[in-house]
Amino acid sequence: MLPPNTLASPPTSVLLPETMLPETMLPPAGIRLVADTTLDLRDNRRLLIGGAPLRIIRLTDTGARIVGEWLNGEPLADTGPARRLARRLLDAGVVHPVVAPVADSDLADTTVVIPAYNDADGLAGCLGSLGDLPVVVVDDASENSAEIAALCQKHGAQLIRHHVNQGPGSARNTGLGAATTSLVAFIDTDVELRLGWLNHLVGHFEDRRVAAVAPRIRSRPGNTLLERYEQHHSPLDLGDRRALVAPRNPLSYVPAAVLVARVDAIQEAGGFDAEMRAGEDVDLVWRLVSNGGLVRYDPAVDVEHRPRDTWRAFLDQRRSYGSSAADLGARHGSHVAPARCSRWSAAAWGAAAAGHPMVGLGAAVGSTAALKRKFDPLPDSLAMTIRIAGIGHLHAGHGIARAVARAWWPLAVLIALMRPRTRPLIVAAMLGPSLLDWIRGSRPAGLIRTLALRLADDLAYGAGVWQGVLRTRDATSLIPDFPAGPTQTVENRTDQG
Repeated sequence: MLPPNTLASPPTSVLLPETMLPETMLPPAGIRLVADTTLDLRDNRRLLIGGAPLRIIRLTDTGARIVGEWLNGEPLADTGPARRLARRLLDAGVVHPVVAPVADSDLADTTVVIPAYNDADGLAGCLGSLGDLPVVVVDDASENSAEIAALCQKHGAQLIRHHVNQGPGSARNTGLGAATTSLVAFIDTDVELRLGWLNHLVGHFEDRRVAAVAPRIRSRPGNTLLERYEQHHSPLDLGDRRALVAPRNPLSYVPAAVLVARVDAIQEAGGFDAEMRAGEDVDLVWRLVSNGGLVRYDPAVDVEHRPRDTWRAFLDQRRSYGSSAADLGARHGSHVAPARCSRWSAAAWGAAAAGHPMVGLGAAVGSTAALKRKFDPLPDSLAMTIRIAGIGHLHAGHGIARAVARAWWPLAVLIALMRPRTRPLIVAAMLGPSLLDWIRGSRPAGLIRTLALRLADDLAYGAGVWQGVLRTRDATSLIPDFPAGPTQTVENRTDQG
């Protein structure tokens, strides 16, 4: 799934009116706040530009002083105005929480649920790292069920067995039904945990609006070409930047390979969709967000994931991930769009691709002029407009190129066969982003082998997308999303403090 171009997304404010913010829903005092990596501070911190979708947030002098204190390391004070301001900025993705790990005694209210299918070796390592936590293992009709039962008995884990394989979503739902705690930690058997991983993640739930939180999932180091490739391009590794997770955000989902969540929030959302064999975690995350919960990604905690051990299994995994796009499209519409950018950006890149670069440049200039009118009252509006519009168009081009390489490659190949003049452009789209990654240091192998592996990865994913479309007869997952207008902003004046 591609990160959307949020610089061109329509405004979707998640800020709640103050009348809707009871004391229990404010962030807890004592947490520390850090700026999102995209945040632009101007006018002595009275003007904040950032978030997803892009927002312009004006602060009073007092609000600017409070934000400055937070960004200099001061904890959130236990005052209503400061906590309300923090709530608004946290919900906008402008700042992120840095929480303290909880004590081991505070983990007793968390049940670990492990869906298991045949992977006794992985389960042994996983159970051995969990200490005294309450654990429910759901054996999803494994062929080696006796071995799995023996492991559960050895480690004191509760075992529930499915007599027919129902998939990971159904297995997690079964485990969830056996939980008597307020939090649940879903863990896959092919994950290797580190000491203290849960203490840190549970700390996020002091904020009552947080429904779920996920750590960074790195691919386990190794010396084979496949292991080296996965260290750089694992679909489970979502990077080193804290993020507020939501559809259309730069980080739109987190996997359930390791996911800690409120039991009541998952129950209210209806649990995992048992009909989905892949993408069920993305579907759940989007429903949690739709219900008003916050989902956070905290890469300060990382765990390791065991990659596939053969190239065939690797490609089948990518194909499976792609096949879930059609099911997600049927359920969530344009959230699963393979590319998302403004109509201005689409017009600019479309004209350039059609051989009319000057027309494309004109569209880019037109979008900048339209955006300039929105920024006119702000300091340095021209420089700000050019920078935001330029970054937006570059992100849009990158997103379109990735869609060509992944979801749209069958159509791209057909066009290349019919119109030879388009071949250089299509080759550039399919290989350009991977080449850029290699130049930036993502080098699991030499250039040629790296580009070949990325291409195989993309082709397998795209084959799965088309397989899902043919299976469901729903093409939503192939349709780009072109929101109206140039880069959008939401302006909120916060007078707290």
